[in-house]
Amino acid sequence: MELATWILVVILSVTLFIFLILGIILLVKLIKISKGAQAIVDKGQHIADKTADIAENVKGMTSVGGLVKNFVDKYNDGNKKSAKK
Repeated sequence: MELATWILVVILSVTLFIFLILGIILLVKLIKISKGAQAIVDKGQHIADKTADIAENVKGMTSVGGLVKNFVDKYNDGNKKSAKK
């Protein structure tokens, strides 16, 4: 082959090699980022579940039924204490 052909083959080979290395590095970084994002999503889901539980507790304490239940529970606790004496 001629010299110009060899120069083109070398340039294309080096360019392909560089893009291959950069692609592998990018792929590894994306895998690490996706694992980190998954951990953040899991933590967020856990927080959302806890928040739902807290909201349900607050709703139970602030509704009329919840207030009556708390009043009856405290009344029953008072009766149990006085019955023990």
